[in-house]
Order: sequence, then structure tokens, then C-alpha cells
Amino acid sequence: MNVLFPALREGSPAPALRFGDRTLSHRQLASVAGALAERIAGETRIAVWATPTLDTSVGVVAALLAGVAAVPVNPKIGESELAHIVGDSAPSLVLAGADDELPGPLAALPRIDVDTTEAPEEPGPALPVEPAAETPALIVYTSGTTGPPKGVVLPRRAIAHTLDALQDAWQWTADDVLVHALPLFHVHGLILGVLGPLRRGGSVHHLGRFDTDAVTRELSGEGTMLFGVPTMYHRLAVAAGRDPALAKALSRARLLVSGSAALPLTDHERIAAASGRRVIERYGMTETLMNTSVRADGPEATGTVGVPLPGVYVRLVDDAGQAIEGGDGETVGEIQVRGPNLFVEYLNRPDATAAAFDGGWFRTGDMAVRDAAGNYRIVGRRATDLIKSGGYKIGAGEIENALLAHPGVAEAAVTGVPDEDLGERIVAWVVAERGPDAGPPPSAEELADHVARQLAPHKRPRTVHFLDALPRNDMGKILKRELHA
Repeated sequence: MNVLFPALREGSPAPALRFGDRTLSHRQLASVAGALAERIAGETRIAVWATPTLDTSVGVVAALLAGVAAVPVNPKIGESELAHIVGDSAPSLVLAGADDELPGPLAALPRIDVDTTEAPEEPGPALPVEPAAETPALIVYTSGTTGPPKGVVLPRRAIAHTLDALQDAWQWTADDVLVHALPLFHVHGLILGVLGPLRRGGSVHHLGRFDTDAVTRELSGEGTMLFGVPTMYHRLAVAAGRDPALAKALSRARLLVSGSAALPLTDHERIAAASGRRVIERYGMTETLMNTSVRADGPEATGTVGVPLPGVYVRLVDDAGQAIEGGDGETVGEIQVRGPNLFVEYLNRPDATAAAFDGGWFRTGDMAVRDAAGNYRIVGRRATDLIKSGGYKIGAGEIENALLAHPGVAEAAVTGVPDEDLGERIVAWVVAERGPDAGPPPSAEELADHVARQLAPHKRPRTVHFLDALPRNDMGKILKRELHA
């Protein structure tokens, strides 16, 4: 039997979770989560109001101990999306913090408040028998960019495999203290950021909300690893160049990991110049958890998401569905994945589940190239980031990196729009650099010429729009469909 959290069952006195000034050891967590697990035992599915708090972490762990599928709910969710998720997943009750106010569809459910105030160090009652590996652990809803959000059913097997594969790739141990400020309704913040340290027997220090001073404090103290998304690393890159304390703190980290979207090369280079540390990237999805990563013990692979994780099989396929052999770093194909890291199904959607697979391979919808060393570089989503212009397949990401290399550009996104002559026309959406040290904003023609010099003439943006800010979701991903809207 593969025990999901050995340190909890062993009653380890080592610190496990710290949120602000509140800390629970693995033993205390076993006690409070074990008691809550007894209360929810026998339920099929429960909702968890997923605030970035100790309460949420305890609630999810309790559900995992009880073998009850937990549905993490984004506390910033809109009314119609919340109604869909509650109606689709049909939870029998909701777990929340005592002070949380729940919106309509959740407020109508039976509720249990998670109480973490009484957490004795003495071992509590024996924990429930470990559920089977295929037992649904979490149902995480997709962002719903192509229709109503789909509930991704993740079994315990997938969570255990991903976290163990990352242990191998990142040399992750019980001595590591992970620092992050990610939301807890998503794979990155919840599975990697909370369940990862718990599986290793280590600890997580959650910042509550992202702040560069808090990162400096934690990495100057016990913190050994930092997880973040590109918007966070961009702020760190800018701040580290003028804050020696932050630069020194970043240099002390054993591992800096970015995920959920591509980290621009300019931010990679800024952080490396200030701290001497390289940020590593990994690639995953809600349906697959983690697929690839730059290895902590491997060669530098900046700008890529590294190589397949142990036990995970990854391939590129062309438009005809044929596997692309070798790695020239140029041939674009769709990433397909198979392995024990995959989800079971989309809840109540056998049609969507069947359509997502090519034989035993999951169709990710992400486009990439593979180099001779086996590293994958994500080009973007097939639907929004692969531009077919003038007979060329062009990845939006490389044009975005070229734009960000211009000193007058703070943020950039690239999309394609229909064009009678070219098939698609390249469009850039740019936020100009602002501040006392910024020069005059660049012109559209200047930026188009800059891209053509950096890359190739056929990758030149034909249209450049200037915006005050780019629309992003809670994980920092640019919402490209909203740009055209």
C-alpha cells in the first residue's frame, strides 16, 4: 500500500504547515485532520472553500485521509460558474473556515467549519485505513475557456506519482522548506505547494499573499525552495536588481521553480544576473499533473520545460497524428502524454473524456518543439498561440520573448487574426514600460522592426495594440480570448 502522507501516520513532530503566525506539526495535523476525517467519513464528494489558509489545507488533508473526493472552490469565482460547479459535482457538504461567508449555492449546503485552534501534540486516534490508489482524491475544475468548466477527477495514484517524480527531479527531501503564495484551488498551489511538502515530510511556509519583502524574509531564514508563477518572478526580477537583500535571499534558495505559464527569458536573465541562481520551469496540466521538468541535477535548460519526468511518456505529433521523431528544436507538434500521472475522467462527461485521448495518449492541446537533448520548449496552446501565417507555423511565445527584450516593453502578448492573404496575421498587444527611468514609449513600427531583426521577417507583428494592462487569471496566465473581445 502506498501511504500518501507517511509523516502524518508516523506522528512526526517536525513542522508541516505554516500560515502567518499559525503552525501545525505533522503530528498536530494528523490529529486535527484525522478528527475531521472521522466526521466526513462515508461522504462521496465534498466542496472545500479554498482560501489560502491553514483551514483549507486541513480540510483537504482530512478529505484525503477519509477517502472522500474534495472539490476545491475558488473564493473569487463568479456566480454562474459556481452554480455550474456545485450542480455538476453535487457535493453533500462544504468545508470552510469559521469566519468564511459562503455564496448562495454553497451556503445552501450542510456546512462543517474547520477548527484548527485545538491541535494537541499528543497523538490522536488512529488514522483511517489508507484508501486504494484509484480512489478519487480531488476534482479540480478547468478554467472553462472553451465552454463550461469540466471537473477533472484526479486519483490518489496520480498525486503520489507526480510528487514522487518531482522528488527525483528536484532532489526534494524532508529538509526542504517550501515558500509560496499561490492560491489553493489549483494544482500548482494545492497539490505541489501543500501536498508536496506533506508527502516528503517537510514543511511549507505560505505567505498568504505575494510580497517581495516576505519572500526576502522567508528565503533569508528557513526557506529552501520557492514556487511561483511568471507574474511573481517578474516582480522579483525587477526588485532584485535594486534590492541587495532580495538578491542575496534568492541566491540562498536551493531551488526556484516557475510554472503555470512560460517565464519570459528577460526575467530569467534578470534573476540570474542579480542572484546567480537560475529559475527552473516545469510543465503540467490539471488533467496530467506534472509531465516534464528541468532537473535540479541536470544541465542548464533555460527557456525550456525540461525532460519527461520518471515514469511519464511524452511525444510530439504532427497535424496528421504521426509521431515526430528526433529533436531538431524547430519542428512544432502537439504534446501527447501517457503515464500514471493522468486523471481518470471528466466528471459526468464521457464524451469529453473519450475525445481527449488518442489511444492511450492524452491530447494536451499544447504545441512544442524538442531539442537534441530531449528538452521540450512550449510554443503555446494550439487554439490561441499557434499562428499559421504565410505558410509558416509560428509560436506566439518566441515573438513575445522578442518583444519583452525591448527596453520599452513591460508586458506583451501575441495572437493571430484571420487574414485573406496570409491565412493569419500576427497581432501584438503591448504594455509599455513606465516609471521615472523609462524612456519614451516605442512606436508600433519600432517594435515590429525589432522583432524582425531578432527573429525573422515573417514573424514581424502586422498590428501592435498598446494597452494599460493585459488581462490575466488568478494564476497569472494571459487571457488571450479577452484581448480580442
